[in-house]
Amino acid sequence: MTAFDPQALVLRTFLQLRRSNFKLGVADYMAALDAVAGGFGEDLASLEDTLKLLWCHSLSEHSQFQPIWQSVHRQVKANRQPKPPFPGGREAPSRPQETVPARHQASEPPMLQPQPPPPPPRRAALGSLPVQAPSLLSGEEDTIPLQAYYPISRRSMVYNWRYLRRPVADGPQDVLDIDATIQQVTRQGFYLAPVYGRRERNQARLLLFIDHDGSMTPFHQFTGDLVETAQQESPLDAENVNAVYFQNVPAGTVFRDVYLTQSMPLAAALGSCDPTTSVLIVSDGGAARGYRLRDRVRSTSRFLLQLKRHTSLVAWLNPMPRRRWVGSSAEIIAHSVPMFQMDSDGLNNAIDVVRGQPLKHTYSAS
Repeated sequence: MTAFDPQALVLRTFLQLRRSNFKLGVADYMAALDAVAGGFGEDLASLEDTLKLLWCHSLSEHSQFQPIWQSVHRQVKANRQPKPPFPGGREAPSRPQETVPARHQASEPPMLQPQPPPPPPRRAALGSLPVQAPSLLSGEEDTIPLQAYYPISRRSMVYNWRYLRRPVADGPQDVLDIDATIQQVTRQGFYLAPVYGRRERNQARLLLFIDHDGSMTPFHQFTGDLVETAQQESPLDAENVNAVYFQNVPAGTVFRDVYLTQSMPLAAALGSCDPTTSVLIVSDGGAARGYRLRDRVRSTSRFLLQLKRHTSLVAWLNPMPRRRWVGSSAEIIAHSVPMFQMDSDGLNNAIDVVRGQPLKHTYSAS
């Protein structure tokens, strides 16, 4: 027999928790009894952990359970202690034993008195408790909001794409040119008709090289937003924005889809570039794992050499912080192409480079 009665502790704790507005019903009580019968309440510590697991569903309930459990344990422990004898009391006189003649003892066998039937087990009065826990409002908890981390927000992407423009007046001739109209009137001496100019259209073309999978897996959502905002939420025409994907190094073969299943030769992707095409490369350049691999640096240098034969409007966005470039392949690659950290300022500077306004690029590890 154990040193404590787990069923009594379960019942007292259950009733006390009910008085403290815990959302418990008969089903919860029976589940606790089944757990005790299954061997989950062999000692006080295991019984306490079991009841917490079954009956506490929030941080506030966990904090309320501990003092209630200690109070119930003290009550049960006090009830088990034997009561001291009443002071000054007298012991009950013992009943003298009757002497029975020897012949009766030898001849007559002792008669067994019929034992009364044992009383039925006392069941807890649970008729007034609900079978299912009522829907009660739990106390407010101090929860920590979980938010996705992005080096740059989608709104900032949309804002920065507005600056990638190459206006060319080749649209419909329906824009009133006030200066030209005044000059014409001055030259002719009278007003005959207004002068119209052609509407400007943004002829900027953008080619995105996106490093996908591998160490770039945590940035898939970001690179997807970068492509979507460039194609759908920027002043660029959708047909002038193309994205190709690669893994680690765009050497020989690139892909048209994010699943890297629709392959195409790298020469075909570069063949669509002209001197006015803006190219933005998005890759960690080995900075995510901190590796400095000679083969990766050489392959990337060959790719950049091929790319610069078609256009000089090239920039690199690195999702890793600048301090993580030190000691990796990205540190060496950053000396061959303008490389910027992937944040709002970095995207702004990269767009300045690919639209033909190069910055004074000096890489610094600090």
